[in-house]
Amino acid sequence: MATENRNLSYFNPEEIPNGENFNVGIVISEWNSEITLNLLKGAEQALLEAGVQLKNITKLFVPGTFELALGAQQLFKNTSVDAVIAIGVVIQGETRHFDFVCDGATKGIMDVSLKYNKHISFCVLTDLNIQQSIDRSGGKHGNKGIECAIACLKMIDLQKKLSN
Repeated sequence: MATENRNLSYFNPEEIPNGENFNVGIVISEWNSEITLNLLKGAEQALLEAGVQLKNITKLFVPGTFELALGAQQLFKNTSVDAVIAIGVVIQGETRHFDFVCDGATKGIMDVSLKYNKHISFCVLTDLNIQQSIDRSGGKHGNKGIECAIACLKMIDLQKKLSN
């Protein structure tokens, strides 16, 4: 496993774009909220540390991971966000439901990103058990919300540079 015994959520603030003028949307799954709210906390912390103003962070809660794509689409359609962080978690169960939700969420998020030509950070944990999700949402492997927020900032900066 790529993150085994490693916390990848540390970053050098000097390597992160200044987000002072960035507008970021965050769409969060309510399902498994004990995990998704930790991911949200990490993402918000990283955005604020990078200079994104609290008033420029728009949050939208949706019922589950499958609904993240439509939530992101609504943020792009109805707000002035530069990019979106999609936060969810799907934990393997006894049926193939896991596969369908993961595939649908991944494809849906990619389709929305390409439709609007704006970045969506894929902060969706797809773990085999709850402990893996805990470990990746503030546990021994860090907080993937932080990592996705950093990717989001870098992509907003890249798109702004390329559009000038």
